[in-house]
Amino acid sequence: MELNNLLIRKGYIKIKLKKINTNHFEIKATLNGVKGRFILDTGASNSCVDINLAEKFKLDVKDSETKAAGAGAIGIETKISSKNILGLKGWKYNNCHIVLLDLTHVNTALTEHKSEAVDGIIGADILEKGKAIIDYNKQSLHLKRLVYKY
Repeated sequence: MELNNLLIRKGYIKIKLKKINTNHFEIKATLNGVKGRFILDTGASNSCVDINLAEKFKLDVKDSETKAAGAGAIGIETKISSKNILGLKGWKYNNCHIVLLDLTHVNTALTEHKSEAVDGIIGADILEKGKAIIDYNKQSLHLKRLVYKY
């Protein structure tokens, strides 16, 4: 049995990924109903959005004491937004926490490699929540549907 069919039977959603010039995978997502372009980064502990896009994505932003590091930058000021709705194709997470920070360093690296700038990063927090399986050969991400109890 093919991996995709097995995962669908186990309650997973298949999300197509697009490889960009930096060898990252680009993924389209909605955040609070607003469409955006993100990169998938298994090394990023938290999913994040560029701080300048808080209004675009309807984020309720609060101050954070945490400093971020990554992609050659350290000590970056961050803010946090809770209780957001993140959608990736047919997969939805209703209580998503988003870290906001200046992603200029990330987007500069992307544009220097002739890739388009992104709105944010889908990180390990989302991948863990969705029990992610990445199929590098077929360029797809599989996330297990979340079941909400009301």
